[in-house]
Amino acid sequence: MVYRALFPRDVFADLDRLQREMQQAFDLSPSIRGIARGGFPAMNVGGTPKSVEVYAFAPGVDPASLDVQIEKGVLTVAGERKAEPLPEKATAHIDERFAGRFRRVVTLPDDVDAGSATAAYRDGVLHISIARKEAAQPRRIEIQ
Repeated sequence: MVYRALFPRDVFADLDRLQREMQQAFDLSPSIRGIARGGFPAMNVGGTPKSVEVYAFAPGVDPASLDVQIEKGVLTVAGERKAEPLPEKATAHIDERFAGRFRRVVTLPDDVDAGSATAAYRDGVLHISIARKEAAQPRRIEIQ
């Protein structure tokens, strides 16, 4: 007796493909607006032994509209990106650019010195650098 498949394709491959598609639908995928990961602006937060570095990607935002504050170990970046009006008699078919008020909050480690924070905005990227307290700095101890 010759075994003949009832289906012309591999059922398990189709189930695997379906599972991947379902997982992708629920995954938090990257977005230029950062909406899928938590809001606008998208942020990178990292650290060195001497500082905490925060990068907020906010193209098209007027630096004067940004408000950066540190209070009780929490960094807040807030602001507004104005909507650009369409030319007269123009119709928008796709409008994916975020416009409006935004606010992002980042909890900082206990060893940062809030008084040493600096912020600079260049080419659509807000860079905030916060130095760590001197007592938290690694130091080498001489062995005698």
